[in-house]
Amino acid sequence: MRYRPITFERLAGELAERILATPGTPWVRVAVDGAVGTGSLAGALTDPLRVGGRPVLRVAAPDFLRPASLRYERGRHDPDARYTDWLDEGALRREVLDPLSPGGNGMVLPALWDAERDRATRLERVALPPGGVLIADGELLLGRGLPFELTVHLSLSAGALRRRLPEQEHWALAAFDRYEREVHPAEVADVVVRADDPRHPAVLTAAS
Repeated sequence: MRYRPITFERLAGELAERILATPGTPWVRVAVDGAVGTGSLAGALTDPLRVGGRPVLRVAAPDFLRPASLRYERGRHDPDARYTDWLDEGALRREVLDPLSPGGNGMVLPALWDAERDRATRLERVALPPGGVLIADGELLLGRGLPFELTVHLSLSAGALRRRLPEQEHWALAAFDRYEREVHPAEVADVVVRADDPRHPAVLTAAS
């Protein structure tokens, strides 16, 4: 695989250009997927998109987790549960992605569940006008059939993931290993960014 060194600022600009050029959809739904660092890239995308004249709405996948009683049914540190059971993908689809499908009404629920307090956020829906961009960021998003016009994956080697993931989260390494084996996110994503060193990312330009 060949990677081109890039800064995150330049990467955000290039991604914004690609999003702005996306044809034929009333809204553009973008996934920023990765074990760590997705929020930084999602945030960096907002300014160049707004400068390009597009309304932007960010949604964090951790705001669409299932209640603790379901997430921790097999214990708090079960990697298989984190892989399959933590994200309420049905709610993410129903409350965020489907309203931005062709024929949708553009009314999006920006967050559903406060995982820290383990209760509903009770937020009101917000309108994303036609032409707007939805950026959803979080972990383990690919391979679920969720409808996105553009998917970006922040790829980490096993060693870099161990270094960058907080030590108290190392129990989840097996979940990310399973994700790599079963989904192959670097093969299915539209854009792959090597982020072993967050100061010096590189974007995949060729598979061989």
